[in-house]
Amino acid sequence: MKVAVVGATGLVGTKMLQVLAERNFPVTELLPVASARSIGKEVEFKGKKYKVVGMEDAIKAKPAVAIFSAGGSTSLEWAPKFAEAGITVIDNSSAWRMDPTKPLVVPEINADILTASDKIIANPNCSTIQMVVALNPLHKKYGIKRIVVSTYQSVTGTGVKAVDQLLNERKGVVGEMAYKYPIDLNVIPQIDVFTENGYTKEEMKMVKETAKIMRDDTIRVTATTVRIPVMGGHSESANVEFLNDFTLDEVRSLLEAAPGVVVVDDTANAKYPMPMDAHEKDDVFVGRLRRDESQDKTLNMWIVSDNLRKGAATNAVQIAEYLNSKGLL
Repeated sequence: MKVAVVGATGLVGTKMLQVLAERNFPVTELLPVASARSIGKEVEFKGKKYKVVGMEDAIKAKPAVAIFSAGGSTSLEWAPKFAEAGITVIDNSSAWRMDPTKPLVVPEINADILTASDKIIANPNCSTIQMVVALNPLHKKYGIKRIVVSTYQSVTGTGVKAVDQLLNERKGVVGEMAYKYPIDLNVIPQIDVFTENGYTKEEMKMVKETAKIMRDDTIRVTATTVRIPVMGGHSESANVEFLNDFTLDEVRSLLEAAPGVVVVDDTANAKYPMPMDAHEKDDVFVGRLRRDESQDKTLNMWIVSDNLRKGAATNAVQIAEYLNSKGLL
């Protein structure tokens, strides 16, 4: 199978190559694609070197699938051109997520909506993915009324420039700034730009994408998204109000049985999910499970996942795996 990775030299693109190799996706020919300035550079995949090619050459090569992680404007311009050539695009940007004609997919939840005619498939926002993976089994059982979520997001979600800023600050080196403010020894309560309602785009992504993925417009979500000086993954504190009551034992059992979820919830021994433990893993880790004692039918939980893997690269590759398993590529 011929596979293109668009944005192959970036942080997420590099992770996509790694995940494709680790999961033994049946790549017979790899087409690493990047911007004009990167054409001719080499990337490594399964011990072999591959030269980076441009968009036009990638389309001419007719891959079965193109996994995009090259930003929204690039996706808006080029994804339709790939799709017109009969290539299935799995796009990691925000460009197509809320387009009603494009599926927004987390395979554990709604891969069943995919058909052979879906040529542009949207990969959700990283912070949304980990939250819905953890909440979907509980929504099926109890029905979610409202989610109040606060995120603690890794600098890797911004990209290489942000990682460099954090590491430079730790070393006392003055360098290029990805953020308006220092990130080391700091917390920045802004991810993406502010919108007219006072929320950031990242916060509104979580609101809108949750309903679309879980196929339920009645779920109400309010979010505060925050950047913190870590690199292993994103963390989230979720307060979830259900329509029906629950027991903690049953919640634990449902989560332990859910695909892609690992429960780490042993407070007696100070065991709970942390970004450093989620790093380079594909699962969504859940802990600190407890009733909200201020309100009925409400659960508090802590959700952690590697944002470059399940939050981006792994989810995209899992979509490709599903399409391949169903003969849709």
